[in-house]
Amino acid sequence: MDDFRSLANNIFTVWLSIIIVFIMLPSMFGMSLGISEIYMKILVNILEWATVRIQKGFEEQKKLRMVASNGIIQRDDSPMEAEVGGLRQSRSQCLQRGDFELSDVFYFSKKGFETIVEDEITQRFSSEELISWNLLTRTNYNFQYLSVRVTLIWVLGVFVRYCILLPLRVTLATIGISWLVIGATLVGQLPNSRLKNWLSENVHLVCCRICARALSSAIQYHNKENRPKKGGICVANHTSPIDIIILANDGCYAMVGQVHGGLLGLIQRAIARACPHVWFERSEMRDRHLVTKRLREHVLDKEKLPILIFPEGTCINNTSVMMFKKGSFEIGGTIYPVAIKYDPRFGDAFWNSSKFTMVKYLLRMMTSWAIKCNVWYLPPMTRQENEDAVQFANRVKSAIAKQGGLIELPWDGGLKRDKVKDSFKEEQQKTYSKIIAGENNLFQKEN
Repeated sequence: MDDFRSLANNIFTVWLSIIIVFIMLPSMFGMSLGISEIYMKILVNILEWATVRIQKGFEEQKKLRMVASNGIIQRDDSPMEAEVGGLRQSRSQCLQRGDFELSDVFYFSKKGFETIVEDEITQRFSSEELISWNLLTRTNYNFQYLSVRVTLIWVLGVFVRYCILLPLRVTLATIGISWLVIGATLVGQLPNSRLKNWLSENVHLVCCRICARALSSAIQYHNKENRPKKGGICVANHTSPIDIIILANDGCYAMVGQVHGGLLGLIQRAIARACPHVWFERSEMRDRHLVTKRLREHVLDKEKLPILIFPEGTCINNTSVMMFKKGSFEIGGTIYPVAIKYDPRFGDAFWNSSKFTMVKYLLRMMTSWAIKCNVWYLPPMTRQENEDAVQFANRVKSAIAKQGGLIELPWDGGLKRDKVKDSFKEEQQKTYSKIIAGENNLFQKEN
């Protein structure tokens, strides 16, 4: 029994020493020994080999991969007037004056069927489907063929991911989160001073770098000269809670977001002691006014860390950018846009909060191959004259979508939880009313 304990202690000591020397110490100083780069190159070669084997075994699957279609159906983006006008090509002289025609029903029926078959909103809240399989059990639903060699590689991959990478990542995550909670709590006891700010920034930076290594993150930062500066507002698209770790791995931020419970809530309360973060309840309008006030006070102080805000208000599945809430753009100050794009070949970074808890989501991340992403710092933007908050938000959103190669959608991410607002329905009704009444008749009524 003593020999077994001695062996277990020796194994644990060696394991912890390897983690500290080869992972933690380099990450604390922002260095890399090149191990992750070698791992990523080997992984890319294996995935490419597996894809070739699958394509040779099933030729039809190769044809499917040649067409990277994101949808089941092809949508017509023409406006209502054009589509209804096309259905009315054979209308009589009487109908040209502007009357209801039975063929108009086909337009609304078509839109209804499109929504039922493939809703372009709700599909943004499900995992992005890959064109090719990446040897994970939760990637491509269209996959139909496996060769013996690919099967053996998959079994080996399961062993590596669950028996080697998972224990290593859990150890790193435990150390990183523990240090963050303990360090932030201790720093929070100090009086406000430059020393406290310096210690707080270093605690956040070091712990986020350790947590990033716990996810085997391979991050490329572009245009670092545009990094957010103190007293500004950093605005980014939102895919996952680890967006914060990805950005904080390269700099410190004061964060704004919804109050959470469980593990994430514990972390929120701890870091709030060391740095003035702003947490609020989604359902309480009173808190939103308080958030706006505190954000304005924060921006006016040029010595405080830049605020990190995700204006979408919810996680989107790494394919699109949805409507930015205007509140973040009414505060004033300089906006620093940031575009984040994950590489889905190595793991699905999207957090479906309605399906997975935070702990389950993190376990999925830790059993993926890696988290690879690109981060682009865009040039700072300010609100122009005669530009309201909505127009400014749309301009920033367009810049982020263009840089990240994301689809720009006008819909509110709140549709993930709520029904469509009546105002959206009324807009469609008004548009159709103009077609029925006719522009001339409508102009006469207004006069």
